[in-house]
Amino acid sequence: MKADVVLGLQWGDEGKGKIVDVLCDRYQVVARYHGGSNAGHTLEFNGQKVVLSVLPSGIFNRKIRNVIGSGVVLDVAALRRELNALESLGHRVIDWQNLLISKKAHLVLPTHCLLDRFAEERLGERKIGSTQKGIAPAYADKILRKGIRVGDLLQPDFALRCRKLMEDHAKQLQVLFSEEIDLETLYQKFMENINILRQFTLIDTEPVLQEILNSGGRILAEGAQATLLDLDHGSYPFVTSSSTLSGGACVGLGIAPQRIGEVYGVFKAYCTRVGNGPFPTEIKNGDTKKLRELGNEFGAVTKRPRRTGWLDLPALKYAIMLNGVTKLIITKVDVLSAMETVQVCTHYLVDGKRMDLVSTWADSDKATPVFKEFKSWGNVNGIREKSQLPVTLIDYVTFLEKELGIPIVYVSVGPDRTQMVER
Repeated sequence: MKADVVLGLQWGDEGKGKIVDVLCDRYQVVARYHGGSNAGHTLEFNGQKVVLSVLPSGIFNRKIRNVIGSGVVLDVAALRRELNALESLGHRVIDWQNLLISKKAHLVLPTHCLLDRFAEERLGERKIGSTQKGIAPAYADKILRKGIRVGDLLQPDFALRCRKLMEDHAKQLQVLFSEEIDLETLYQKFMENINILRQFTLIDTEPVLQEILNSGGRILAEGAQATLLDLDHGSYPFVTSSSTLSGGACVGLGIAPQRIGEVYGVFKAYCTRVGNGPFPTEIKNGDTKKLRELGNEFGAVTKRPRRTGWLDLPALKYAIMLNGVTKLIITKVDVLSAMETVQVCTHYLVDGKRMDLVSTWADSDKATPVFKEFKSWGNVNGIREKSQLPVTLIDYVTFLEKELGIPIVYVSVGPDRTQMVER
């Protein structure tokens, strides 16, 4: 069998968590392959709204094994908070034993978060827009080959190594930012939180996932953030610190490229992004506030208001190309129901020349988006069958399919997992 991938095609917040929740009944495993607690996935389950930033989105299904892969940087404090939140809603994950954690995943220390915070503050007006969750410093230590991995917990020198690395971070904070920290308190709290890992199965993901595929099982790899935040191919430097592409699933889970099957690309009917960085179709008038409020466009983790803009086809085509997307899923068409008209950017004009596919963000400030206007479609929250879709929405989706050359297999018409229309 193959491992399928679900990922975002814009700047994040496309509704990937809900899509994974909808699709996961078809799979034996849902696996996170990169990122950390900087990305929030909002799910609505039996009328309950839950935000996950560490746990895979298949965690509500007891029959599915959920994997935190080696490409993830794991904040055990965030993991503990999520487990406690789920337990308060009646979902005791520890008892279910359906969470597997890669021994090779790196740990986010509390001092990573402090390094992230002060580095961002030091940038002033040049801020990247970091969530300050310690992601970049944790990946930096990984690349510098001094990071601490989940599997190190099983070694006798684990506590000593953690303390030494945190002491190193404390020195950096003092030298770079003139900041003194209560290292002992941070260390003791971290060692208390780390014990949560002892209650779960710590594994080498590669042979386990390979055996599942060889025995006919199906795996769904869950991406975090989104394509345009990819470290190499996104709007650098306003990006995340890991590979958000479908190829990242191979690295972050230890799955060979030929074992990748379907690649589901998820995109919103409009665009949003958090923090600074290029955003060619950003709405500058009063519609941005209206769209933000209609779509509840505030960061799931940070609560920061998201910037809003119209759907950007040149950027979307670029994301589809990078990921080898085979199927598309459009979300939040319900949000546009209250708008009189809907705009879609079909191409840019850069120095008078037409650009149909964005490949660099360096000259994005020179790009003038060219829009095509559509009539809105009214309330669609109660629709469950494609035969019930309004003609105006059908025209809109058909236009997108023709432009993108990839079938749109699902249309999301609301936040709940049941509010999906299969085409």
